[in-house]
Amino acid sequence: MKQSFYSNGKLLITGEYVVLDGAQALALPTRFGQTLHVRSGENQCLQWTSFDHDKSRWFEATIPFESIQRKTKVDAAANIKNTLIDILHEAYQMNAAFLHQAAGYHIETELSFPKNWGLGTSSTLINNIAQWAQVDAFTLLKRSFGGSGYDVACAQNNAPILYQLQNERPVIQPVTFAPAFAEHLFFVYLNQKRNSKAAIASYLDKQGEIEKTIQQINAITQRVIAAQHPKEFAVALREHEIALSDVLEEMTIQEALFPDFDGVIKSLGAWGGDFVLVVSKDNPTDYFTERGYPVVVPYANMILS
Repeated sequence: MKQSFYSNGKLLITGEYVVLDGAQALALPTRFGQTLHVRSGENQCLQWTSFDHDKSRWFEATIPFESIQRKTKVDAAANIKNTLIDILHEAYQMNAAFLHQAAGYHIETELSFPKNWGLGTSSTLINNIAQWAQVDAFTLLKRSFGGSGYDVACAQNNAPILYQLQNERPVIQPVTFAPAFAEHLFFVYLNQKRNSKAAIASYLDKQGEIEKTIQQINAITQRVIAAQHPKEFAVALREHEIALSDVLEEMTIQEALFPDFDGVIKSLGAWGGDFVLVVSKDNPTDYFTERGYPVVVPYANMILS
């Protein structure tokens, strides 16, 4: 018998970093995601294989049930395998039945986006494992990777959401966000994947009195959702960048890399990596390609609608 589980990728449009402290964040599930296939196996083992978007095999391992139950790590060089054991161990602690009731498993994961894009390789995996093991995905995330959980919320929702942590618990509100000016919105990949854990640690080290910033970001998020014209949308994004630039003590990505760009560029998620959101009167593909950033995805091709 074969089971399959699917989770959406994610992009965080507003509230990066400060979402950890309770700010409201606009998050969008993407057309891209990850599927997990489960088949019966043998020998009290998981035979695990992971495929990238182009069907190339990027990870393969045999993991005995005992390693999951006891959280037995292999050598430090096998970082991916150790991380997987961590996640599966926490799932086992939450519901041991998914291992106890099986002789073994053959597992395959398939990404529909390049794994270096930063659209949620980890969050989609955690949500898929949670579905398979029949455990709460937010709890599994907290016990393994950590983070705000907005990415898991996107994995589970097929429409834009307003995400907020209240008393450390996720509050998810579906919102109407279908900008009439979507043809002026593009996502550009910055050719590097930023380590979210490291970025969050840096933020926590630098934040001071954050309450005023949270109120400012909440107001900007509401303006972004309500924007009817590209100019007011772009102005709100620029204000968001300036506010976070002050907190992080970093230049905005537009100041650092694209100061001559005629439009507005906003970081998404961890600053300095993954995708940025671009507001441009004309298609900016030539501009970014000439500067070494050839992955330019129109809004309609990226966001699940």
